[in-house]
Amino acid sequence: MKEKIYTIPVTDAFREDCECPMCVLEKKLEDEYIEYFLGPSLMEPDHRIETNDKGFCAKHFELLYNRQENRLGLGLIIYTYLCEQNEKLKRLFDNSIKSSGKKAGTSLFRNISEKVTSKQSSSESDPVDRIISELESQEQKCSVCDKLNYTMDRYIDVILYLWFKEEDFKNIFNSKKGFCLKHLKSLLIGTKKYLNSRERAVFTENLFKIQMDNMDRIQKEVNWFTKKFDYRYNNEPWGNSRDALPRSIQKIVGLCRLK
Repeated sequence: MKEKIYTIPVTDAFREDCECPMCVLEKKLEDEYIEYFLGPSLMEPDHRIETNDKGFCAKHFELLYNRQENRLGLGLIIYTYLCEQNEKLKRLFDNSIKSSGKKAGTSLFRNISEKVTSKQSSSESDPVDRIISELESQEQKCSVCDKLNYTMDRYIDVILYLWFKEEDFKNIFNSKKGFCLKHLKSLLIGTKKYLNSRERAVFTENLFKIQMDNMDRIQKEVNWFTKKFDYRYNNEPWGNSRDALPRSIQKIVGLCRLK
């Protein structure tokens, strides 16, 4: 198989014995991005603008903190993020107070009329709703997640390209244990973006066979794990079921760092 610099991470991940090679790819990328945000990005204005706006999700704040590296750098990231977000919240709260004051000064007749007719204009939308909307929007933002999603999408393009163009990679792909459900979905979305209808039909038929064979396998392994707690099976071998719980959880939800 002819390898190029952009195919090496994909082929390396698919050579590992695991429940989902795309989780291997994602973990490697995630570790690299965590290291990057605690290091070089601190000195790059564009990335500080990005982290001030997006911040990080709970999972990636946890990983950044638990790395216990460059705590000063993490503190600076959090400080400038809070400066920007606090200013935004103050503007929203100030507007909310002003809006509430105006409504409090309206006549009783108008308040009753608005409730009866339910025709309050959109320009007079509840200021609390605007604050809720802003907070919900912020919850969806994460600088690490955005980079992960972008690069993983590029890797899906590479995977589909290699599957059709490189017989060696196709054989490796078909010999794997399938994927977690999260990355199964990502691959299916990728087929709609990067393949024509004929290619999509061929690939998805192959993918579903691999996936369902391995979903049945992991189900049986978890079943045997539970049976080993029955005294009647004390002397029976564990087989592949001793670590069935963490592997099955990964199969269901994708990359997770279980202890």
